[in-house]
Amino acid sequence: MTAHNNLIFAPNSLRRRLMMIAAGCTMLAMPGAFAQEVAAPAAGIPANGDEIQQFCTNIADAARDQRYLLQKQDLEKLQGDIDARIATLEKRRAEYEDWLKRRNDFLKQAEIGLVGIYKTMKPDAAAAKLELVNPGIAAAIIMRLPPRQSSLILSEMSSEKAAVLTNVISSATDPNTSKEPS
Repeated sequence: MTAHNNLIFAPNSLRRRLMMIAAGCTMLAMPGAFAQEVAAPAAGIPANGDEIQQFCTNIADAARDQRYLLQKQDLEKLQGDIDARIATLEKRRAEYEDWLKRRNDFLKQAEIGLVGIYKTMKPDAAAAKLELVNPGIAAAIIMRLPPRQSSLILSEMSSEKAAVLTNVISSATDPNTSKEPS
């Protein structure tokens, strides 16, 4: 006979002791709130398998409810963290939009002032300066000047620079050109 078979066929006193130990371990493993609800079995009353099954069945709903409560609390904490992050992002988005508006207003004013500067310059001096500027900016300035003044400036530029600016200007007015760079 193996040790396992000895336990199965052991006298009732050994079986009762083992069941009492199992019930005690079960109660010690439960959270404090549940331990108060369950009374310890009396020392003189033997516990059988049905009572243990009944005990486990009775605490299963309470344990499940406790798990759900803990999960709900975790989810509420996570939702609070997400809400805080969303609020921070919204605040930063508003700051960025304000900064972008101020930047665009500044660029518009600077462009108007820059065009005014080149409008008062002599064509040969304006051509020399625009040859050194980024071709996109130079093309934008030339497009804003009166056509007569723009032609005088382009005629004073080197052929290569004038061709680059002409290409930029013509591509800007081409309706088939995509607005999104790709």
